[in-house]
Amino acid sequence: MTSDATDQDPAMLLAALALAITQASPGDDVIVVSGARTGEVAETLATPVTVFDRAELRRIGAQHISEILNRSPGVFINRGNGVEHLTAIRSPVFTGGAGAGSFLYLEDGIPLRAAGFANINGLFEAVDDLAGQIEVIRGPGGAVYGSNALHGLVNVITPEPDEAGRLAELEAGSFGRVRARAYAGGETGFGSGFIGLGVRHENGWRDDAQLDRSTLQTSLDGAAGALDWSLRASLVDLDQETATYVSGFKAYEDEALSQQNADPEAFRNARAARVSLHLDQNLSQNWRATGAVYGRSNEMDFRLHFLPSEALETTGHDSLGLQSALVRETETSRFMLGMDGEWTNGFLIENQTQPGFGSFPQGLHYDYAVEAGVAAVFAQGRFQLSERLSLEGGARLEQTRYDYDNRTANGVTGRYLRPADRSDSFTTFAPHAGVVFDATDRLQLFARAARGVRAPQTAELYRLDSGQQVGGFDPEELDSLEAGLRMQSWASGRIELVGFTMDKTNVFFRDANGFNVSDAETTHDGVEASLVQPLGDRLTVSASVTWAVHEYAFADATEGIAPGNRVDTAPEWLWNVRAVWEPTFDSQIEAEWIHVDEYFADAANTARYEGHDLLNLRARYTLRPGLDVFSSIRNVLDDRYAERADYAFGNYRYFPGEPRSVSVGVRLSR
Repeated sequence: MTSDATDQDPAMLLAALALAITQASPGDDVIVVSGARTGEVAETLATPVTVFDRAELRRIGAQHISEILNRSPGVFINRGNGVEHLTAIRSPVFTGGAGAGSFLYLEDGIPLRAAGFANINGLFEAVDDLAGQIEVIRGPGGAVYGSNALHGLVNVITPEPDEAGRLAELEAGSFGRVRARAYAGGETGFGSGFIGLGVRHENGWRDDAQLDRSTLQTSLDGAAGALDWSLRASLVDLDQETATYVSGFKAYEDEALSQQNADPEAFRNARAARVSLHLDQNLSQNWRATGAVYGRSNEMDFRLHFLPSEALETTGHDSLGLQSALVRETETSRFMLGMDGEWTNGFLIENQTQPGFGSFPQGLHYDYAVEAGVAAVFAQGRFQLSERLSLEGGARLEQTRYDYDNRTANGVTGRYLRPADRSDSFTTFAPHAGVVFDATDRLQLFARAARGVRAPQTAELYRLDSGQQVGGFDPEELDSLEAGLRMQSWASGRIELVGFTMDKTNVFFRDANGFNVSDAETTHDGVEASLVQPLGDRLTVSASVTWAVHEYAFADATEGIAPGNRVDTAPEWLWNVRAVWEPTFDSQIEAEWIHVDEYFADAANTARYEGHDLLNLRARYTLRPGLDVFSSIRNVLDDRYAERADYAFGNYRYFPGEPRSVSVGVRLSR
C-alpha cells in the first residue's frame, strides 16, 4: 500500500508513545468480567481487554454498535444498512461462515447464539442500548470460552441493579431517527431488580431502508444464605428494510446514486429471547461453586438480496445450556475447574418464490434441521509467584456433534446440493499461557500464547452448492503470540502497547466458483496502541491506533490468490482519536477523528478502496442536576465515503457511508 500512513514504521508509534511516560500516581483500577466470567482487575491479566463503561456508553449515544466497538484498537466493524454489520477483530473483515464463526458475541458471559448457528450480523441481538458495560477481548478467548472465540469476543454486560439508578431518554435526528430508552434499578420486595426498555426507529437515509428495533431487559438479584443468585432475561425484536450495495467505481461519491436501493423488497425480520440464572455458592473460605443455566430462542426471516434468486430464508434455533466451575481463591492464586454443556435444535429453510431461471429453480432450495450437542471441560488459573511476577494458563477440551436431518429430497436440484442425513463430530483443544511482570510501580510487561478454535458452522457443512464436497472439514485453528506493556503516565493517564503475530490453518472459505475450500492458511501481524491522557482538569485525550498486516499463505487460482497477497478488506492502519473538553462543570464536548486506511477490495489485490477520514462532534449540557440536553453531529464535513468496499463479479460495489446527520435529545436521570 502506498498512502502516507502506511509508510510509517510501527516502531515510531511505540517510541512516540513511550516518550509520554513520566512519574505519576496510577489511576483507578479497571474491572473486567470477560477474562474468567467474574470480576478481575484488567492490569492483572495477560489478555488485552478494552472496557467501555457506562459513562462512555452514555456519551457516545450510539446509533449503531460499531460506533462503540471501533474505539477499541484492533477492531474494524463495517456498518451496513440498519443494524447490519461485518466484523473484524485482529482480522480482515470476514463474510459467510468465517464472518459468523470467527468472533464470539456474549451477554453476561453467555453466547447470544449457539456456536454452530452464528450470524455475521449477530451483534444486532445484543441489548447494547441498555448495557452497563461492554468489553472486547482481542485475540483468542481463554479456556472458559469455546468455539468461535477465535479472533476475539465481545461481552455485553447487564447493568447492576444497585448501580443502575433511573433514566428516561429521548433523541430525534436526521433521516427520521427517533430513539428512546428508559430503565430503573433498585431494591424490590424480592431482591435487587432492573428493568429497561429501548426502542429505535429510522426512515433510513437510503430508499426503502426503514428500521424498527425494540429491546427489553430485566434482572433480579438476591441471596439465600451463602448462595448468590441472579435471574436475567432479554428480548430483541427487529423489523428492517434493507438497502443493498451500490455498484460502479467510486459509486459512493455520487450522493443521488448512494441513496438508491436496487432491491426495495429486501428485508430482515428477527426475534431473540434469552433467560439465564446465574449462581454463586460459597463452599468454604477458599472454595466456591459458580455457574449458570440458560435458554435461548432465535428466529429470523431474511430476503437473500445479494443472490440472483432473492430467495426467502427462514432460520432459527432453540438452546438449553449449562456453565459450571469450581473456583479456589487465595491471596496468591486463583484456579478454576469447569464443565459446560449445551443442546440446540435448529433449522434452515430457503424458498425461491419467483419463477425459476438458469440454475435457480423455483421452490425449496433447502429444508433441514440440525440437533447439536456441545460438551466441554476446562481448567484455568493465575498464580502470583512473587510480588511482581504472576503466571496464568489454562486449556479447554470441547466436543461438538451435529445430527443433520434433510427434510426434502436428497441430491442436486439446480445449483443446490442437499446432503442425505448424516452426523458429524469435531474435537477441539485450546490451550493458553501468559505472564505478567510489574517492572516498576508504573510499568507492566505481559506476554501470552493462545490457540483459538472454531468448529464449522452448520451452514458451511449442509448448505452446499452442486459440485461441493460433503464432509471432510477440520476445525479452524489460530495460534497466537503477543507481548505488550502497560504504563501509567502523568495525571493518571494510561498507555497500552501490544504486538501480536497469529497463524491460522484449516481456513474455510468459498472460492469464485462457489466451492468450499477448507485447507487455506493466513497470517496476521500487528501492533495495537491505546492511550487515555488527561491534559489538565478539563481536557482528556484518548486514542486507539492499529497497524496490522493480514496475508494469505496459500494459492488459489480461481480467486487469484498468491502467498503474500494481502487479505481483502483489511486496512493496514486504523485510528480513532477523541478529545473530551469540559469548558464548565455543566457542559461537555467531544470531538472524534476516525481514520480508515486504504485497503484491497479483492483477494487478487487488483482493486483498492482509498480509505477515509471522518469527524464527529458530541455535546452535553446539564440544565439542572439530573436533567441533560445533548446533541451530536456525525460526519461533520459531509465526506463521501464507503463503509465497505468490495470487488466481485467484475465490478466494484459499496455500502455507501452516511452523509452528515444531526441529532438532539434530552435525558432525565437520578
